[in-house]
Amino acid sequence: MFLTGQVAVITGASSGIGRATAEAMAREGARVAVNYLKNQKGADETVEAIRKAGGEAVAVHADVTRQDAVRDLMADVRRQFGHIDILVNNAGDLIARRTLTDMTEEYWDQIMDLNLKSVFLCTQAVWEEMAARKNGIIINVSSIAGRNGGGLGAGAYATAKGGLMTYTKSLAKELIPHGIRVNGINPGVIATPYHERYSPPELMAKMVANIPQGRPGTADEIADVILFLASPAARYILGETIEVNGGMLMD
Repeated sequence: MFLTGQVAVITGASSGIGRATAEAMAREGARVAVNYLKNQKGADETVEAIRKAGGEAVAVHADVTRQDAVRDLMADVRRQFGHIDILVNNAGDLIARRTLTDMTEEYWDQIMDLNLKSVFLCTQAVWEEMAARKNGIIINVSSIAGRNGGGLGAGAYATAKGGLMTYTKSLAKELIPHGIRVNGINPGVIATPYHERYSPPELMAKMVANIPQGRPGTADEIADVILFLASPAARYILGETIEVNGGMLMD
């Protein structure tokens, strides 16, 4: 188990990709902090699943768009586990589909705060500790929308995710002298609660029709790539955002 002795903080880990990542890292020996905002039931279920499998995990509530809450989150993890080695910035959401016609300033700011500002706040809260040990891993979960502009009504979300890819490169350059590796991942169309909320069946069918592999991905398939980026096998990968989309976008 290559993560034995390490502590991972995963934001937005109460369902979908976050939950799958938490369970995958725990299987590899990491002690996992399962962050959530509203879905306490999902977070508790994630922790229970990890513990039943013999791993260690705690659920930690925090609004990662607020600096004070992020600081409290990381302090709570340190109190329980002692240190933080891995940060997976997974928290993010579309919230609603909004075109330019019904876009509001409040909605725009919500999207930017949740999908981009949260990454800045969480990274700022852990990097000095990682730098002091000359060792740390940060993985940012972006989206194929950041590459292709997203579907109708996802313009703000796509913009935030595109910004996250750029920020990943910037952080990678800034933090590697301190021994911290920063990379990202761009999930394509993944069968998670996200699409259950925002993609009606006819839209989902249309998207799947454009996937060469002929099906949506699974949360576990995304978690496997995140796990790879956290592993020694990815030790010479830096500033990359890996596309995982069944061939929907090839570059």
